[in-house]
Amino acid sequence: MKKNVSILFCVLGLAFFSIGNAQNPECPQNLSIFAGHAKVKNYDAAYEPWKMVYENCPTLHWATYHYGERILKHKIESDPANKAEYVNMLTELYATSYKNFPDRYNETGSLIDQALLLNDYKLGTDEEIYQILDKAFKNNPEEFKNAKALYLYFSKLVDLHDAGKKELQEVFDTYDHVTGKIAEENQEIGETIVRYLEKEEAGTLTSKEEKVLAAVRKNGENYEKISGSIDAKLGKLADCDNLIPLYQKNFEARKGDAEWLKSAAGRMDAKGCAGDPLFVKMVEALDQIEPSASSKYYLGSLYDEQGDITKAFEFYKQSVDLETDPVKKAKKLTNLSSKAAKRGRKSEARKYANEALQLNPAGGTPYLILASLYANSANDCGGTAFEKRAMYWKAAQTARRAGQVDPSLSSKAASAAASYEGRAPSKTDIFSSGMAGKTIQFNCWVGGSITVPSL
Repeated sequence: MKKNVSILFCVLGLAFFSIGNAQNPECPQNLSIFAGHAKVKNYDAAYEPWKMVYENCPTLHWATYHYGERILKHKIESDPANKAEYVNMLTELYATSYKNFPDRYNETGSLIDQALLLNDYKLGTDEEIYQILDKAFKNNPEEFKNAKALYLYFSKLVDLHDAGKKELQEVFDTYDHVTGKIAEENQEIGETIVRYLEKEEAGTLTSKEEKVLAAVRKNGENYEKISGSIDAKLGKLADCDNLIPLYQKNFEARKGDAEWLKSAAGRMDAKGCAGDPLFVKMVEALDQIEPSASSKYYLGSLYDEQGDITKAFEFYKQSVDLETDPVKKAKKLTNLSSKAAKRGRKSEARKYANEALQLNPAGGTPYLILASLYANSANDCGGTAFEKRAMYWKAAQTARRAGQVDPSLSSKAASAAASYEGRAPSKTDIFSSGMAGKTIQFNCWVGGSITVPSL
């Protein structure tokens, strides 16, 4: 339930509630009793007076719902023989909370709570849980911010498909919506972190800002976990053997639908199906009805697949030029940077990565690309073996930055940084070289410098 409040309940507070607000004159007294017990976590003693208020005066005070959740969760755990009864009561509590106190609770949060409760205690079918979450997501995706619920939503849909109850196209459509939602949340999280990063590094954050930063980073870690789980759940459903027959079946009916073509072509491109003739037909149809950043990008993929790298990059660049949304443009530049890096075009790859970061400082992937470029250039920079290996410090520093601005990449960034640091000079090397605390300039395409760690 939504809990953006702090309760300090006492008998004096009840003076603000008149007997006329309740259907039963005993409700205010019982409200005081259960609130007092619940505040000290004596939930068994709180249960009966709470139940009296809940059943007779459900609109008396929102504390009935705030403490009721805690009381019922305790009863579920402490009284397994009657678990189903308490779960049903808590489900009803969630369902009525936003109706009786819409300023405290909302329908989306209520539906999410219901679905998670039924799933956690295995008291709901896949269909029931999916329908609840589907309603929550489709009615108000903006308020659907629970990472666990997002994964459960998609997971139940895949399970229903595996049971022959849902079409594969619905799985793909929902995958697009859910991953799009995760991308939106990660972008918002990253932008918040970037706002505070300079103050954090300077050690000037207020205690309130520290809490905000810790909270958004935790959310980012949650989204990182479910992103991988969602892709794993989709698994082989999205490989070329499944995609191509599905899209061939739907192509004639959907070839005039630009959004469908973008989604389908995008998935085929991502899954390495760009070599199939169907991909050519999709891209040509998309470019004919809606020449856009997307169609030009997929044309680039076509030439890329054919081995015409020069032509491919011409279309990739056109795609970037046509894109007006800065975050989407940054993503395309990031993809372009990655493609250039794979072909050994290091300076070009760095250029695109830096342009992406200028447009979207909250993006972490460009930093990982840059870190990889630096690490792969260790033998090209420096006059001594020590100076060459010092490049790995710069790579590690850059990789860590990816995790700082984008918590969804924290594990990947930490792993990359540790790998690079493992190849950098050891403490023994630093001591033997006499370079501790000194600055090494990189007189190569990388440029810049690194300060050798002090012993």
